[in-house]
Amino acid sequence: SAAFSLMPPDNISTMRTQVGIIGAGPAGLLLAHLLHLRGIESVVLETRSREDIEATLRAGVLEQGTVDLLNESGIGERMRREGMPHEGVILRFGGQSHRIHLSELTGGRSIMVYAQHEVIRDLVKARVERGGPILFGVKDVSLLDLDAQLPKIRFHDAGGATCELACDYVAGCDGFHGVSRSSIPSRLRQEFTRIYPFGWLGILVEAPPATEELIYAYHERGFALVSTRSPRIQRLYAQCHPQDQAGAWPDARVWEELHARLAGSDGFKLTEGRIFQKGVTPVRAYVA
Repeated sequence: SAAFSLMPPDNISTMRTQVGIIGAGPAGLLLAHLLHLRGIESVVLETRSREDIEATLRAGVLEQGTVDLLNESGIGERMRREGMPHEGVILRFGGQSHRIHLSELTGGRSIMVYAQHEVIRDLVKARVERGGPILFGVKDVSLLDLDAQLPKIRFHDAGGATCELACDYVAGCDGFHGVSRSSIPSRLRQEFTRIYPFGWLGILVEAPPATEELIYAYHERGFALVSTRSPRIQRLYAQCHPQDQAGAWPDARVWEELHARLAGSDGFKLTEGRIFQKGVTPVRAYVA
């Protein structure tokens, strides 16, 4: 397994593994777990702390293929116990709800409401229990010799020491803002971007669910989404201008707009509660 040794005279701690994985999000951690199941060593590098990555609230719905993969790889026990399977979704327009029965239309497939940070907790726990190295709190990550037989990742560890990880492969799982994408030479990289003329106002609310399944609502004032994170936390979205700031949306305005977009003659009523997170995300599509 990977081990450190001091390399004079540069005073750099060196490390060797088969796959160096940058980023301890769902992609990096699941990759590390799948490699472990096949006897392939890896080291995961993450700039944030374990507490930070396990507490960051992100997307909350897993599709059937992801659920199957987590179960097949031995990570799905808590998901099966605590997750909320949804066999359909609700499309709402013209003041009426129309249910699409996913399971009937797809031979039993469904979606699972189980938040991304819960998946991360399960993957980190599995990684730690199996002795797989995750280096949290690293800084100044750079990729070296990517076109050589033995690429390297240089970084400062949580204690400030300079370290170098030599590996057969580098897996960049650090997203748009990470170092991996920008380390690919521009002559070898193609990028495609589309900017959409709207944004999403997203809120997290302390409230019981207003619906048993996700509601995708179309209204002349804009789109709205009623989702859930847990029996106590709900996730709601409203389409807005991409340059809006969260401060322009006080709680009273948020609820007024959501009620208007979800109103109808069928008696549906949105459940209000304490809004404890609010943000506006401009929408774009990006492929590198």
